[in-house]
Amino acid sequence: MSKPPNKKTGARRGQGGARALGVRVRTAKGRKVSSTRWLERQLNDPYVQAAKRDGYRSRAAYKLLEIDDKYKLFRPGRVVVDLGAAPGGWSQVAAARVCTGKSPGFVAGLDLLEMEALPNVNFLQADFMDDEALRLLEGLLEERRADVVLSDMASPATGHKQTDHLRIMALCEVALDFACRVLAPGGTFLAKVLQGGTEQALLDRLKRGFETVRHVKPEASRADSAELYVLAQGFRGD
Repeated sequence: MSKPPNKKTGARRGQGGARALGVRVRTAKGRKVSSTRWLERQLNDPYVQAAKRDGYRSRAAYKLLEIDDKYKLFRPGRVVVDLGAAPGGWSQVAAARVCTGKSPGFVAGLDLLEMEALPNVNFLQADFMDDEALRLLEGLLEERRADVVLSDMASPATGHKQTDHLRIMALCEVALDFACRVLAPGGTFLAKVLQGGTEQALLDRLKRGFETVRHVKPEASRADSAELYVLAQGFRGD
């Protein structure tokens, strides 16, 4: 596995290298200032650069690599469901870590957006909020019980903090409903939330249903981002 990049140098940890030079982007005619800033941030983001070098679909792969290295979500042979899978960074990581060895695992992904095929990933393009999509996803599992349910889903940002928080928590709640239907006892649920943490009612539900619940913010999450992840492990099977 490639080591995650050093945020300051853009090099992978444990390797030498000169300090990466920052790229400045001029505001072109017809391009908004906000778009220019986004492009400049992408060009100077060491995780974006590392994802291109290491062949990952997105910088988000490094978030999941870091979480798995610390909390051991994946093992060969495990069954993983990736909600909000496109463009595929998390599915790539999951497949690489469970679809190996004598008992290859199984990875199912779902997203409203189209996603190019990935080895060992069974992808369904559908709206997660549609009950029919969930039935199709359960059918894709073919009676398998999931060991891990991942959700990196987020609705488009409105710029209104409270509205964005409510929207992402609604997605988290529906993802948890699904996880409780398909997880095997001892399973894991990992979902994106926003700073301010998980709503107390949902947090209480997680604590009743799982042995351990914690908030995590991997280093690969941008420092100025409000995103957090809620990690619940040891599903009690209720």
